Amino acid sequence: MKDNNVFEEKIKKLENIVETMEKEDLGIEKTLELFQEGMGLSRECKKIMENIELKVNKIMASENMTEDDVENIRTEPFSADIQ
Repeated sequence: MKDNNVFEEKIKKLENIVETMEKEDLGIEKTLELFQEGMGLSRECKKIMENIELKVNKIMASENMTEDDVENIRTEPFSADIQ
């Protein structure tokens, strides 16, 4: 995986896991295995997004914004609707 596509690749793999779990009649062991893999990918994607949020906040803070301006920026948690 290329570094600049890591997040997209993880999201795509997570989407494939969800599709497989929804469409196929899997045994309990395979379902658990896929669930664990999906949870791991989800955690990794969340970390990537948190790091991006920190970088964005640093950039915004360094672009002639006062501390009050930065504190008043409204941020929302990242929510990916995977269907």
